[in-house]
This record gives sequence, structure tokens and C-alpha cells, in this order.
Amino acid sequence: MKLTVLSGGPRKTGRTRIAAKHIADKYGAELADLSELELPVFAGEPSQYELESVKTLQEKVKDADGIVLISPEYHGGMTGALKNALDFLNSDYFAQKSVALLTVAGGGKGGINTLNQLRVVMRALYANAIPKQLVLDPHCFDAENDDLFEEPAALVKELMNELQAYTKMTNELRKG
Repeated sequence: MKLTVLSGGPRKTGRTRIAAKHIADKYGAELADLSELELPVFAGEPSQYELESVKTLQEKVKDADGIVLISPEYHGGMTGALKNALDFLNSDYFAQKSVALLTVAGGGKGGINTLNQLRVVMRALYANAIPKQLVLDPHCFDAENDDLFEEPAALVKELMNELQAYTKMTNELRKG
């Protein structure tokens, strides 16, 4: 089972990157980090699809059996970087795939708006956003070790177990 983590944080450092790297390392997922891909602003121009960064993004998502979308919450929603990346992908990349949703919140405001927005976009792309979702607040992170503390790591494990179960079921259904 091939999993891809699409990290929607535009910063090269920070909690979103820590969470995405934790998932990629612990669960053998491929990491597509938007802080490194340098995608142009989506305009729908055919020439944009020829760019190496766009092709890399599309390859990582197209080949995945299951996907983890992770975004910090910026001003009550997903990052512009993640929405921009999703605009380069269509239902060919998401249809019938299981997707786990995770947000990194600044604390005190929740992160639920980002999760709701991601769910709406996944519906539009015919993806199967799994029921379990997760918000990681600042207290979940072990900054000294660039990782998650034990309790939040256990919550991530539950999320990943559900993603893997849904992905396995979906793969079995596809086989017919």
C-alpha cells in the first residue's frame, strides 16, 4: 500500500512540517512538501502542467493508494499553498482514494475550519475523506526533538490505522 503525505505548510520549518515528516517516516509514506515544490499560482494554462514541480506533485499523488492532507490553519482555513496545489490536481488523482485530514492549529481556535474546507474539496474531487480527523495544537509537539510527543503520536497512529483500513477496503473493491 503506497501512502503519500501532502504537506500544505508553505514554511520550510514549523509544526506542519514536523507532523508531516513524522507520518512519512513512521508509516513509510512518500512526502510531498509544498515548501519545497515551488508551484506557480494556478492559472489553468497548459504550459503550467509541463513544469517539473507540477509533474512531481501529480506523480506523488497519482501513484498513492491513500493520501494524508495536512495543513496549518491560516486565518480560519487551509493554506493558499495547499489549495493552489489541489487546483493542479483533479478527480483523476483523488477519485475513490481514501484521504486522511489533519490540521496543525495555533492553539485556542481549533482548526475545525481547515478540516471542513478540506472535506468540501475532497468531495468535489470524488475522494473518500475518512471519518476520523485530527487537530494538533502547539502542546502536541516536542520542539527539541522535531517530533510529536507520545500521546499525539498515538492519535496520529489511530488516524493512520483508519486510513490504512479504508485504503485496503477501497483497493479490494477496485479489484472486484
